[in-house]
Amino acid sequence: DSILATKIIKEMGIEVEAIHFWSLFSPATYQSTVKKLSFFTEKLRVFLHIEDITLQLLEKVKNPRYGYGSCLNPCIDCKILMFKKAKEYMEKVGAKFLISGEVLGERPFSQRREALAIIEKEALVKGIVLRPLSAKLLEATVPEKEGWVKRGELFAIKGRSRRPQIELARKFKIYSYPSPGGGCLLTDKNFSKKLQDLLSYSRDFGVREVFLLKIGRHFRLSDRGKLIIPRNDREEQKLLEKKEKTDTLFIPLNNGRKCLGTGSLDVEDIKLASQIVASYIKGGFHPKRVKVISSWGEKVLEVPPLPSQELENRRLT
Repeated sequence: DSILATKIIKEMGIEVEAIHFWSLFSPATYQSTVKKLSFFTEKLRVFLHIEDITLQLLEKVKNPRYGYGSCLNPCIDCKILMFKKAKEYMEKVGAKFLISGEVLGERPFSQRREALAIIEKEALVKGIVLRPLSAKLLEATVPEKEGWVKRGELFAIKGRSRRPQIELARKFKIYSYPSPGGGCLLTDKNFSKKLQDLLSYSRDFGVREVFLLKIGRHFRLSDRGKLIIPRNDREEQKLLEKKEKTDTLFIPLNNGRKCLGTGSLDVEDIKLASQIVASYIKGGFHPKRVKVISSWGEKVLEVPPLPSQELENRRLT
């Protein structure tokens, strides 16, 4: 939708710069996002500016003024943040107005008419946000009233069907474009379950804790902490890179990957975590040996795997 919005305005002979807001809540890394977006902006011949809003968005996630969507997505608060940032950039580069690929009614939480009005008011961008795909269904904006853009060449697309956008893309000979869904982990049920668990026990967490939510299988041990088991070698390496002195390392002695315990784990937590780790070691249900490295020192525990039902009850995802 953003590609189409950009193309529509460029076809009117107006210079456009693209701004994208990335955060750790994106499924893609910053580097891969830059690479993917650069491919499209180069084709459109527009300059690309990318800004990391992880810290600001994290505060919105913890305390959303306008609540959450279907999961833990504070979409309205997030949009307000992004439009505020976009306005700052607009003024910095001397642009006259903003354009957005939003489609009226496409997103049930943040793209309702009332939600759009709230976002514009709170972000102080009322009248200067042009939505080319739905403009004819919305109140005329400053660029339309001033004659900078031709309202007659804008569109009246609404709703969740992608057919009008696909047809428009064909008209503009745009055949390669990113998938419209899956752009935010806050709308993902599995990720939100892990995040909700984190919020339930503490709101005093930062970027590291969010990063860890994207890795491995998570198990709640107690209100003191949890265990993360990597699914593959790449995740194991990422866990080890993020390990802090207060974390506890669980190392299967026969086979299996190193696992990470976070929080202030006590003796019972460590025993339980070792049993969970043992559950992922091949070799049946006999006791397994797990090396534990914590701030207390090192020791080897021989523990039986956790019963499957209890394992499932402890597992967040």
